[in-house]
Amino acid sequence: MTIENEYIRLIFGLKLKQIRTEKNLSLFGLAKLTGLSKSYLNEIEKGKKYPKTDKIALLSEKLEIPYDHMVSLKLDKNLAPIGEILQSKILKEIPLELFGIKENNLIDIIANAPAKVNAFISTIIKIAQNYNLTRESFFLASLRSYQEAHNNYFDEIENDVEKFAKAYHINLNTPIKSKDLEDILIEEFGYTIDLKELSKHEDLAELRNIFIPNKKTLLIYNNITEAQKTFIFAKELAYNFLKIENRLYTFPWVKFESFDQVLNNFIASYFAGALIIPKKNLTEKLKAFFALPNWQPLELHKIVLSYNCSDETFYQRLTNILPKYFNIKNLFFLRFTHKENTPEYRLSKELHITQQQTPHANRNHEHYCRRWISIKTIEKLEKSTNKKSAFGIQISSYENSNNEYLVLSTATSDPFKQEINRSVSIGMLLSPHLKKKMAFLKEDTFDKRTVGVTCETCSVENCKERMATPWRLEKQFRYDKIAETVDKIITSYT
Repeated sequence: MTIENEYIRLIFGLKLKQIRTEKNLSLFGLAKLTGLSKSYLNEIEKGKKYPKTDKIALLSEKLEIPYDHMVSLKLDKNLAPIGEILQSKILKEIPLELFGIKENNLIDIIANAPAKVNAFISTIIKIAQNYNLTRESFFLASLRSYQEAHNNYFDEIENDVEKFAKAYHINLNTPIKSKDLEDILIEEFGYTIDLKELSKHEDLAELRNIFIPNKKTLLIYNNITEAQKTFIFAKELAYNFLKIENRLYTFPWVKFESFDQVLNNFIASYFAGALIIPKKNLTEKLKAFFALPNWQPLELHKIVLSYNCSDETFYQRLTNILPKYFNIKNLFFLRFTHKENTPEYRLSKELHITQQQTPHANRNHEHYCRRWISIKTIEKLEKSTNKKSAFGIQISSYENSNNEYLVLSTATSDPFKQEINRSVSIGMLLSPHLKKKMAFLKEDTFDKRTVGVTCETCSVENCKERMATPWRLEKQFRYDKIAETVDKIITSYT
C-alpha cells in the first residue's frame, strides 16, 4: 500500500517531538545539540518537512535513538490511535472544508498536543465501539451536521434547478411527470431505461434502481410508483446536469466508497426534491394555507397532491423551505419504521434544525415513547382496513421541559418490504413566531399530549402505553438521593 508523504512526515514529526520531550529537551536545546536550526526542527515536528538521510542520522546519534526506530512508521502505544486515524485516511474522506476547517490546521493541532489529541481520539473510538457506530453512521452524522449548519437550505442547488428548468423548458408551475424527465435522460444524455431486468432478481426486491455507468443504462424496478420513478429520473438528471461523477449506483444505496459519494447523493436528492416541488410555487401555497383562519387538513392534503411526490419527499422539502422563507428554524424531521406484530420501532432517519430537539436515534435499544404521533400514525395505519395511509397531528409537550412542538405525521406501508410500515413527521417549536405565521394555530385547536423520550427515562405516571419500567430514571433518582444524603452528612460535620 502506498502511504502518503504527508502521513510519513507527520509520523516522523510526532516521534521526534515525543523523543525530545521525553529527554526534557526544548527546541532550542535540540538545535544546540544537533547544530540544526530551531525553525527547521519546528517544521519537522509539525510534519511540514521530512529530513534527509544525513539529518536523520545526526538526530539518531545525538538523541541516542536507533536509526531504524526513527524512520519506522510504527508509533508507541500512547500515540498509536493517532497513527490509525491518519493512516485510515478518514481526514481525506470527509471534506473538512464544508465545515470551514483546513486539514493543515488539524495537523498542527495534532502536532502541538499529540497526547491530548490521542486521548480525545481514543475516547471517540471507544464511544463508537460501545454504540456500534459504523463508518456509514459516522458519514451520515457528518452529513446531517452539514445540513443543520446551513439550515438545510442550499441556494446554489436551488439556482441550478431553475437553470435546468429554463434550459429544458420545464414549467415549474405545473406537476412534473416522469415521462418529461425520461425523455431528457434518453435524448440529451443517452440513457437506456430498462424496466425488466431488475424485477428478475428476487434478492434485489428492496432496490428501486441500479445505474450501470459504462452502458448508461438505468435498471428500474417495474412496480415502483409514478412519484418514485419521477424522483429517480430527477436524481439522474442532477448527476448529469451538475456533472457529478463520483456517485452511488443504487437507490436505496447498499455500499459507498467515500464521504463524497454520500454527499453527492444528498446533492442529487436535494436537486430532485427542488425540481419536483419548486420553491416559489410551494412558498405561495404555504402562505395561503397558513393564512386560513381554521385548521383544514384537506387543504394541506391538496397541496401534497398538487406535486408528483411521496409524502416523505414533501415533508423533507418543508425542512428546506420553512427555515428559509418562513423563518421557522426550530424544527425536526423524523422517519420511523416498524415491522408488524413486533415491539420495536426504529428511527431510521432524522434531521434537527438549529436545536438538538428530541428524539434522536436510540443506540441503547430502549423503547421509544408510544405517545408520539409518529408512532400513533403507524398504529392507526396497521389497524385500518385499506392500509393506504394514515395522518395525524398533535402538540407534543415534553416532560421536564417547557418546549412544545406542533407535529404532523403521515404513515404508509413500505412497498418494497412486506409487513413493514413507516411514518414521516415534521415537528415545529410552538413559539409566538409560529402562532403568528399560522393563523389557524389557536388554543385547543389540536390534541396535546405529554410525551417522553424512551420508556426507560420517562417519569409520566399511569402511562397506558408504557413498554418498560423507567429504570434509567429510577437509577438516576437513586444516585441523586445518595448524593444529597452524603452532602448532608458532610455539612453536619462542618
